[in-house]
Amino acid sequence: MKILFLGVGEACDSSYPNTSLLVRAGNGSSVLLDCGFTVPHLYFKHIDSPEELKALWISHFHGDHFFGVPLLLLRFWEMGRKQPLYILGPEGVQQKVRMAMDLAYPAFAEKLSYEIHCVELESQESTDVAGVNWKTARSDHSQNALALRIDDDDNSLFYSGDGRPTNESSDLAEKCDLVIHEAFGIDQATPGHGSLDGSIAFALNAKAKKLALVHISRVDRKSYYNEVQKRVEIHQDLQILLPEPGDLVTL
Repeated sequence: MKILFLGVGEACDSSYPNTSLLVRAGNGSSVLLDCGFTVPHLYFKHIDSPEELKALWISHFHGDHFFGVPLLLLRFWEMGRKQPLYILGPEGVQQKVRMAMDLAYPAFAEKLSYEIHCVELESQESTDVAGVNWKTARSDHSQNALALRIDDDDNSLFYSGDGRPTNESSDLAEKCDLVIHEAFGIDQATPGHGSLDGSIAFALNAKAKKLALVHISRVDRKSYYNEVQKRVEIHQDLQILLPEPGDLVTL
């Protein structure tokens, strides 16, 4: 499994694009995890085929995780895509995709040259799509949001989306090869968001092999980055990554 960090930033960060991950599973299937405002152009900088992406995951419906979907779908149409695209996410994902498309490009959804299959998931549900297994868990966020685990034949990946850990998400991450967790603040002061120390504790408790910290507050990233690095470096029993946009991790 290979994970390309298209973006690692939060909603209002002008220096770091929205957090989004392009995952290539062991069977060759490519899936995209979250698609915010800034994501489509980043995606197409790396991928020039309209057919490569098999599935898109939406963790929740805040703009920095979802509002890039209309442009992604439009660009696939422009490029002549024919293969169906699966879009997975929380309850309401089909309605939200249609609403966003109609708002961005009115009456254009009917013109698409490929089918869209929406798969709505609840917490602690599991399904097989695009050759990988998808499992979900509730995270603690300001709206309904799901953490995700995907497994192929060889590796496992946990992606928090936005939100503090829950008992469900902790169980979901157990013994994953890579945990990718949002760490908006360096402490627990931000409601509905993870923290640096909380994410590290989460990964250690899950007995994960690696942890990647994303979605760090632009203020904390700018003002406290040295402190972030110090806290990361003292943990010798866990490999902790602070990925930059464009970084590739191979499991």
